[in-house]
Amino acid sequence: MIIQKKTIQKLRELINEETEYRSGPQLVDFFNDLGFNDIYGQGFPSRWLYTENNLIKINGTPELDKCLRAVFSPLNFIGRFNELDSHIATFNEYLSFDNWIVIRNGKEITFQKIDDAYFNKNSSHIANDKDIKEDQFLNRVFSEVNLDKLELEYSITEILKLRIEEIENCLASDSPLSVIFLCGSTLEGILLGVATKFPKEFNTANSTPKNDEGKPRQFQEWNLNSFINVAYENNILREDVKKFSHSLRDFRNYIHPYQQLYSGFNPDIHTARISLQVLRAAINQVMNYKK
Repeated sequence: MIIQKKTIQKLRELINEETEYRSGPQLVDFFNDLGFNDIYGQGFPSRWLYTENNLIKINGTPELDKCLRAVFSPLNFIGRFNELDSHIATFNEYLSFDNWIVIRNGKEITFQKIDDAYFNKNSSHIANDKDIKEDQFLNRVFSEVNLDKLELEYSITEILKLRIEEIENCLASDSPLSVIFLCGSTLEGILLGVATKFPKEFNTANSTPKNDEGKPRQFQEWNLNSFINVAYENNILREDVKKFSHSLRDFRNYIHPYQQLYSGFNPDIHTARISLQVLRAAINQVMNYKK
């Protein structure tokens, strides 16, 4: 099985945090079970880079099949099979573009080769009204984006207002990397505040990140990607924000220059505008959310 870059990136997210949070040593153990001989220690790269590089190495080999079976092992989802099936369904939306799908039959995980006819029949939803174009998203105008209406704590609201003002200044001065960092941290702060207001909804979603004991992780341990996925699952955020949030989700990976070098990430002003529009749309949607 050979998978393309987008599928590798989704698989990386599933391994690192979505199926369970794996620390650096746990990732080393995971890949050593697939035949690697790595050691965790000083100089270990970011979890993001380590996982993606290893997936690239096993792409097209039998170890990739073993990797998928390990990620989706029903043994790790006892009492949570609905969550497992949700992860498989989401991953199949990516994997189907590689002409494969994952199938769970009880406790067995298998793979099926598919053709275009199967794809057109079973995956037509991928190209429906969720297929929002960038220019359409960027041209949307939000009549009111009022942080006060989020009803967060006064002190954090005032900080968020200052950040948005700084974001506008950075965009005007053609500083795209600063815009992305600030948009990402601001959105994460907003969603942390929303999660604190609605803890039940955020702690019981299928995409809620879990610790080693299978319990919801503390909100302070969540990353932006987890906040977005859970907010989307609870209908707080809509598809447009989820789709275009890729510019923000891994923003912390690029704070250090070497991470930016390794990833080849070179944001431009267009990426910055999308990031700001994601933030504006998210604020508008959170503001209009009714429990």
